Amino acid sequence: MSEIKKFMYVNRKAPYGTVYALESLEVVLIGAAFDQDVSLAFLDDGVFQIMKGQDTQGVGMKNFSPTYSALGDYDVTKLYVERESLEERGLTLDDLLPLKYEDEDDDWAEKDSIKLVSREELAGLMEDQDVLLNF
Repeated sequence: MSEIKKFMYVNRKAPYGTVYALESLEVVLIGAAFDQDVSLAFLDDGVFQIMKGQDTQGVGMKNFSPTYSALGDYDVTKLYVERESLEERGLTLDDLLPLKYEDEDDDWAEKDSIKLVSREELAGLMEDQDVLLNF
């Protein structure tokens, strides 16, 4: 039996104006459906992908941000947000979607999926992955 590999999807682009953010989300959901060990990293303008209150009327694209709330249902519970990227854009954790999952190992307690990490911590997490996919 093969060993489960760790996949990190690195999101660096703003959510709209390109297909990167939507395609990343779709690939994450597909990978999770096949029982991959999946995590996501949001840095640079990628932090805007999980920002509350997205309004896409002006750009003529569908707002896909509500789909992020389904990640917990796919056992995607490791979402790393780079602290410095948030700060550089004048954002805080309160500006991000309240993404949660139910921890079956802890009597189904609801827990936060988003973990705020420093640039240095994120680099360490990336080094620990088997596969990095950049979007």
